[in-house]
Amino acid sequence: MLKCLSMHIPASSRLIVALDVPSANDALSLVDAIGDAADFYKVGLELFAAGDGHTLVEALKKRGLRVFVDLKLFDVPETVARATAQVAALGADFLTVHGNDAIMQAAADARSTQLKILAVTALTSLDSGDLRDLGFSCDVRELVLSRAQRALKLGCDGVVSSGLEVAALRRTCGSDLVVVTPGVRPLTNRPPDDQKRVATPTQIIRDGGDYLVVGRPIRDAANPRDAALAIQKEIAASLSA
Repeated sequence: MLKCLSMHIPASSRLIVALDVPSANDALSLVDAIGDAADFYKVGLELFAAGDGHTLVEALKKRGLRVFVDLKLFDVPETVARATAQVAALGADFLTVHGNDAIMQAAADARSTQLKILAVTALTSLDSGDLRDLGFSCDVRELVLSRAQRALKLGCDGVVSSGLEVAALRRTCGSDLVVVTPGVRPLTNRPPDDQKRVATPTQIIRDGGDYLVVGRPIRDAANPRDAALAIQKEIAASLSA
């Protein structure tokens, strides 16, 4: 296993459940259904667009849970800095930013002690063909490693990356980087969807990933708590292997 940044992270705290649902009520119902099987949740664009983002983050923090605000901020640097300060004031633990060096620098400079800034490398729904359509002539791994190195240099705390690039990130950036991986698909629960670059929890942990973001395999399960516990079991087994 490659060394990850925080070997002291409890196994049970490495799972981040994505609350990709229409409302705060739906989100809190899912949190209740999962119970003690997870203590870290992602609140993304859908809930903020619904107007429930702030209240939901505050409600989760009041329950003693950790919160990853996934807004992929991409705007004028001053606007990104101000938005970052607002998210920090909510008590969030992680925040994603997207864009060039000035944008990443602005977010890093505006964060609080608690808030960690994660730079988005390449969305897990994109493959090399999609990147070519967007005007990128390099391959996915080359883009991910380039953005990760720049993010670290600019003061960001980590990156969001497909599990397929985790091992290369560890070799290139060492242990000084928080690596958060979406597009996680357990072997026993791999639904067909728009995620193209996916990996299993075992692969991600063994390659040196710190946190795993899981949405649909838990949200859409007949029993979300059992689905979360199964992933927690896989994470714990991978850490002890």
